[in-house]
Amino acid sequence: MVRLPRSVWTQLVILAAVTLIACSVMSFGFVNVPALIGIGRYNVSLELPASGGLYPSSVVTYRGSEVGRVDSIDVTRDGVRAVLKLNSSMKIPSDVSAAVHSRSAVGEQFVELSPESDDAGVASLGDGDVIPAGKVAVPPDIGRLLDATNTALQAIPQDNLRTVVDEADTAVAGLGPELSRIVDGSTALAIDAGKTVDPITTLIDESPPVLNSQVQSADSIETWANRMASITGQLKAQDAAFGDLLNQGGPALEEGRASFDRVAPALPMLLANMVSLGDIAYAYRNDIEQLLVLFPQGTAVMSSIILPNANTKQDYKGIYLDFNLNLNLPPPCNTGFLPVQQQRSPSEQDAPERPAGELYCRVPQDSDLNVRGVRNVPCETVPGKRAPTVELCESNEPYVPLNDGYNWKGDPNATGSGQGVPQYAPGLDPRLPPPAGTGAALPPSAAPPPVVAVPYDPATGDYIAPDGRHYAQADLAHPGNRTWQSMLVPPQP
Repeated sequence: MVRLPRSVWTQLVILAAVTLIACSVMSFGFVNVPALIGIGRYNVSLELPASGGLYPSSVVTYRGSEVGRVDSIDVTRDGVRAVLKLNSSMKIPSDVSAAVHSRSAVGEQFVELSPESDDAGVASLGDGDVIPAGKVAVPPDIGRLLDATNTALQAIPQDNLRTVVDEADTAVAGLGPELSRIVDGSTALAIDAGKTVDPITTLIDESPPVLNSQVQSADSIETWANRMASITGQLKAQDAAFGDLLNQGGPALEEGRASFDRVAPALPMLLANMVSLGDIAYAYRNDIEQLLVLFPQGTAVMSSIILPNANTKQDYKGIYLDFNLNLNLPPPCNTGFLPVQQQRSPSEQDAPERPAGELYCRVPQDSDLNVRGVRNVPCETVPGKRAPTVELCESNEPYVPLNDGYNWKGDPNATGSGQGVPQYAPGLDPRLPPPAGTGAALPPSAAPPPVVAVPYDPATGDYIAPDGRHYAQADLAHPGNRTWQSMLVPPQP
């Protein structure tokens, strides 16, 4: 018996280890022996209406990754049943759809699994699950497709087909870049349309009512088209005039734009004032309406009295005037106006500002004096109330006459009724403090006008006139010149 040396035994052990490792790698890495015996795999049945060229050992993919193989294919009463052996490490949702596709032009069919929703709570496929035929799509039969294509080509006349091809070559010759852009644009359009499938589907679903309405209104559309054709025909007949209008319309529009530019600075102020006038006109719309109704009638009456003696024997034409001298009947109303000390001299020729307050006849409203005075004007915004000013109309204060309504008592600027002369809007009387809590000072325009003092010295006859100048007239207080005749004699220089 020959005994092997130690070195040979060492080499044999190393060779055995390498062989064992290589077989293990081949079995588990390439052959996948556990999968062949069913370890780490589960079976799912796939119902197909037709085989679609599918064969055992075909690849099964999910989202582009290989997840298993087709184990077997059997024919059933309703179609074909394929058993898929899937990898247990890949979780596939149960609501998947399957489609049979080709990897190349020569065949090599495979099964592609696609999820129908992104819901993470959907259960995964398990051993024994079935994908129904309603969720499976198979490609058309290539043989039948080729036969149908061949039949269609044979039905086309060869000469006409050649003519079509030649004309197509003439039409698209040299248009490669343009066609490429068309194809690229169509592809981008299709991709964008794929991202908006829901709105497009909604549009398609909701378009039938619109299209039906167009069909039902076909007569109206035809009438509209005929009338539009008539209008365009008239425009064509008047082409010269229409062209002249367009030629002259440009300068006219430019002039209009220039006019608007010129009035642009003042236009906002004008519009704001028009808004205020509109508010006033709306408040006094009833009075304006009555004025518009009575004005034509009044004009007619005035026109009818200019010839009162028409067709008579009088020698003159015109309106009869009857002068009746009624002195102080009715008496003038002085209540509510400036006292004599504050009145301007008639000799003044300047144009001063009007008093800040209101001057009017301030007698009681039920007085028979100046019945149509401003104190009895109805308030438009407050029905049933009469007041002389808008401020008093819109306030809660009633109309209060000056004193007892006829005469002043004491200082006219400190009346017993608490009102001043002239009358100011509520809260703006300069003689009174501002309302409590406001702390606002009165505007300068609300300051009371100064009382004009005209002191007269009987000894010298000196006095100050309203114009601020000094004058001297000694005979005003002379005992011998107190008759009315001396008052009619002009003063001696």
